[in-house]
Amino acid sequence: MRRFEDFAPGDTFRSAVGRTVTETDNLLFTTLAMNTNELHFNEEAARASEWGKLLVNSTFTLALVLGLSVRDTTEAGGVNLGWTEIRLPHPVFVGDTIWAETEVTSVRPSRSRPDQGIVGVRTRGLNQRGEVVCEFARSFLVPKASAPERPFPETHEPWRV
Repeated sequence: MRRFEDFAPGDTFRSAVGRTVTETDNLLFTTLAMNTNELHFNEEAARASEWGKLLVNSTFTLALVLGLSVRDTTEAGGVNLGWTEIRLPHPVFVGDTIWAETEVTSVRPSRSRPDQGIVGVRTRGLNQRGEVVCEFARSFLVPKASAPERPFPETHEPWRV
């Protein structure tokens, strides 16, 4: 898990895994978000569109690309401060596999939280064809190396296997 001192402008991280989008992902996310755009769940409406098939909900695409970047950026307990730009240059379809690439754009200590720093990044999601399907800039707080780590729970129970 990266701490504040592990980031420098220009550092680039690529997700260790890709994630294939399923029909269930799209339908569940669309339903949970109460999105009523039929291009996400009505095959007949989607077939009549310029794409001819269901579009994956763009906010799912954003959430997936962000999630794929967490291991490299905020896994140590980082907290998002904001996004300044979000772009979706190519659509995502069921069956596409997405990876994330993140570049550090800025690093500075937090003035109000001495045990944390603020990191700026730009992240993009790429599909299996190398098309950029999502890109955004964001900033987040991340603990410094001197900040206490979250404790692992202790137990007095004996092993049973």
